[in-house]
Amino acid sequence: MLKQLVAALAAFTTMIGGSVAQPAAPKDFPARVELHAFQSLTVSDQQFLTGDANGRPVTLTGELRIAQGQGKLPLVILMHGSGGLGGNVEAWSRHFNAMGISTFAIDGFTGRGLTAVSSNQALLGRLNFVLDVYRALALVANHPRVDGSRVALMGFSRGGQAALYASLDRFHKMWNTSGADFVAYLPFYPDCATTFIGDTDIGARTIRVFHGSSDDYNPVATCRAYMTRLAAAKRDASLTEYAGAHHTFDNPLGASKPTLSPASQSVRACSVREAEGGSLINTATSAPFSYKDACVVLGPHTGYDPTATEAATRAVTEQLRAAFKR
Repeated sequence: MLKQLVAALAAFTTMIGGSVAQPAAPKDFPARVELHAFQSLTVSDQQFLTGDANGRPVTLTGELRIAQGQGKLPLVILMHGSGGLGGNVEAWSRHFNAMGISTFAIDGFTGRGLTAVSSNQALLGRLNFVLDVYRALALVANHPRVDGSRVALMGFSRGGQAALYASLDRFHKMWNTSGADFVAYLPFYPDCATTFIGDTDIGARTIRVFHGSSDDYNPVATCRAYMTRLAAAKRDASLTEYAGAHHTFDNPLGASKPTLSPASQSVRACSVREAEGGSLINTATSAPFSYKDACVVLGPHTGYDPTATEAATRAVTEQLRAAFKR
């Protein structure tokens, strides 16, 4: 009876204004969310490759999720793919926040009046995203809650291509004015079909590519070839392949079985090289590359693969713990 009376009294005290302990917030909840506008440019790939900054100024936005913790925290910049910000970006943001790592997810489309470019890749030069991540780095590296010496870059598909080639010394010299660099480059299923001038000159930067062996959107074979060239140049770059995994294998909102994307453009049959003057040449025709070329085909597949996602999550976690010295 006494225990019941004490319990009833405690309940009554709470009702009239007494305090009660609140459950701890889940670790994947950010302590604070900030939306930041930052300036970038919209340029053609040729303008980017020649360092021509006479592009169209654009204001982009990024979501900064400050993880739970004190002081300056490490951070991962996330660059979306041709479909815009999606479920994979949200899933990775939550995972990193739970690790005590903040995130900055770039929206490279809305400020440019776009929602997606999957069915018309010509709407935006692919190298714009490289410029965007450099501009985002300048912003976050100087944020009072970010440790500017511990920032990594992760991207997906078109954004994965940006995360891959943002490592080039040449591009840093032309476009990265932040004074900072990324401690790791983590491209997911990027398009590696283009050979750029000087693309094995990445200095001491660390690249870890994650890809699915069954990807028919951006086939892994071209990335294998690029990793081979980087290895020959004694660079710190590696490729992890997941057997049977398709494009966007880490997106939990994707179908559990490979699903056809009938209108999406893929350059899986293309081979492109950079020529002098920043021209991108279709190596099969020796003519300037165009998304109207015969090698550009429609109908790749996408699909979620929980096994590959789990393995990639473990690998990325270990990589970032080492890079951030956590």
